[in-house]
Amino acid sequence: MAATAPTTDPTDSSPTVTADASAPQRPTPEELVARAVAPVKPAFLRPPPVREVPKEEGKAGGGGAVVTGEKKSKRQLKRERQQEKKSTSHLCIEVGKSGKVESCKYGTSCRFSHDIDAYLAQKPADLEGTCPFSTLGQSCPYGLACRFLGTHKDNLAPLKTEGNHERNSLSKDIQKLLWKNKYKFPKASAQIKLLGLKDGNKNKEKAANDDNPDETCELNGNDKTESLSNIHVNIESDPTLCKEIDNSEGEPLVVHSANCVEPRPSKKSKVEVDEIQNHGTGIHDNGTESEDLNLSNGLKVSSNNQSSCRVDLVTTPHLREKKIIDFREKLYLAPLTTVGNLPFRRLCKTLGADITCGEMAMCTNLLQGQASEWALLRRHPSEDLFGVQICGPYPDTVARTVELVDNECSVDFIDINMGCPIDIVVNKGAGSSLLTKPMRIKSIVQAASTVTEKPLTVKVRTAFFEGRNRADSIVSDIYDWGASAITIHGRSRQQRYSKLADWDYIYQCAKKAPDYLHVIGNGDVFSFTDWNKHVSDCSKISTCMIARGALIKPWLFTEIKEQRHWDITSGERLNILKDFVHFGLEHWGSDSKGVETTRHFLLEWLSYTCRYIPVGLLDVIPQRLNWRPPSYYGRDDLETLMASDSAADWIRISEMLLGKVPEGFTFAPKHKSNAYDRAENG
Repeated sequence: MAATAPTTDPTDSSPTVTADASAPQRPTPEELVARAVAPVKPAFLRPPPVREVPKEEGKAGGGGAVVTGEKKSKRQLKRERQQEKKSTSHLCIEVGKSGKVESCKYGTSCRFSHDIDAYLAQKPADLEGTCPFSTLGQSCPYGLACRFLGTHKDNLAPLKTEGNHERNSLSKDIQKLLWKNKYKFPKASAQIKLLGLKDGNKNKEKAANDDNPDETCELNGNDKTESLSNIHVNIESDPTLCKEIDNSEGEPLVVHSANCVEPRPSKKSKVEVDEIQNHGTGIHDNGTESEDLNLSNGLKVSSNNQSSCRVDLVTTPHLREKKIIDFREKLYLAPLTTVGNLPFRRLCKTLGADITCGEMAMCTNLLQGQASEWALLRRHPSEDLFGVQICGPYPDTVARTVELVDNECSVDFIDINMGCPIDIVVNKGAGSSLLTKPMRIKSIVQAASTVTEKPLTVKVRTAFFEGRNRADSIVSDIYDWGASAITIHGRSRQQRYSKLADWDYIYQCAKKAPDYLHVIGNGDVFSFTDWNKHVSDCSKISTCMIARGALIKPWLFTEIKEQRHWDITSGERLNILKDFVHFGLEHWGSDSKGVETTRHFLLEWLSYTCRYIPVGLLDVIPQRLNWRPPSYYGRDDLETLMASDSAADWIRISEMLLGKVPEGFTFAPKHKSNAYDRAENG
């Protein structure tokens, strides 16, 4: 049991309230704030807990961060999975759904167990509560494998596929086309050639055509096919335009990524020169143009001469003619890696968020049809204003991904990440690494914005290196390149979270932005007063993006809308955790695997929520994001438990909601960055 808050009775023998005249005087709340220490009221302070180091690795006892056991090889993991499938613990899915052995079409040749009695005998006990699908009046799709089997009812309607169904799932047909590199990107390919960039997929397509010269191309997985000979090149047949431009920056190309080279800044594409000359002399083609795929690409192809490669440019609709999203004063939940999953976004919607965005997805993985990466694009029907965030290092890769997402997903806007500080992303030339290559940023935005009619937004940091701000140099031009909005995180990549966000610089950038460009500020928004200040201090700021503040206290959206500091109780916080678990079981499943997946993401989230300090315990409000919380008692046992930074206590909270952890369970938080961590100089 967690300790309760001590009383202030002078007769109390608690060591936390004994006064010692020789003890140094406690700093004032103002001094603590200046040192970035949370000014918790003295009555609730306690000595830091003494934690023993676990004697055995992988055990959840002893407090502190749980140390994971020794890593297993891929061969060993594969062997264990195969043995698990053969065991009675892995019941056939079809048998589990129907409860009948004869429902499996593979019969005795099925790799999974059909012994229902043996499976139920070794199955873990049911969890407390009700099946999340039964509460909707629908039959549970997990059948006998559901951990709430005892609450199932007969004669329920089948699981609905509409209304409450998640969107943006990857179909098998599209996945196969991506695997075989047969998915066509006509808009992206045409725009890449227009900009004078290298087509990374040209050699692959040529090799495929040489092997199958009579094969017709499947467009976007539909039944519509068109001969490759009818797709014309959008430039004059000039050999100089077909040459590969040398990479003047000497950057290594990303493995498994489409190669792309930026145009030289001092030269213009010949297509642009021809277009200017033709408009100036009044020269136009009078032939009839086809209104099929080529017209949708923004190109007019002369049909009177099949051997000609001549293509005329159609005036691209101005950005203001595209669909517009008004970001002004809307509460924007930032795309958050790992914790910003669909159940968490759904929870934030119930608490007042207006705009949600999926987790960052890598372009190369999406183009390769990786199911795990496509899962990041999933959208719940409650997300009425939803965008996806993609990240890539080259214009052709990003343009193709934008076209793919535009064709296959239901989104309201597409965001390009140019501020991710993670080493594995930066080393590939993506994320915040692009801040050192402004011409690359221009090429990416120009190529991506013309292949979709949906708004394109960009997220950047102030700079890559500390003290060398670059965001202001691109904010004045990025609207002309094709972006509808830009989000500026007030930190450099090198700084990470070692200092507070530089909002003065964000205001400086916003004042340089064109009137039609939405500028969204990001950094350290942790209360409604923070949000009000940033929006009112600069009229050019459309809204603020809320990131870590939502991780630590997702009810921040409610505070902003109701304009109050919510002194939330531990019971109310537990109810929010219950809602997340309910949404997680609906999303990941109510079987054992879904329960443990929900537990994993709950623990990742609890590694942030423990940093919240209740309003009633502070001498100074509101709490700032960079304050280091001291050890303190809560107003009840549950509040004290929620304030613990021990992974063992997080596991105890998860057991209150999802039952006992499996034998040998281990957990170590994926994200170790805190507002008060030291700077990581990459």
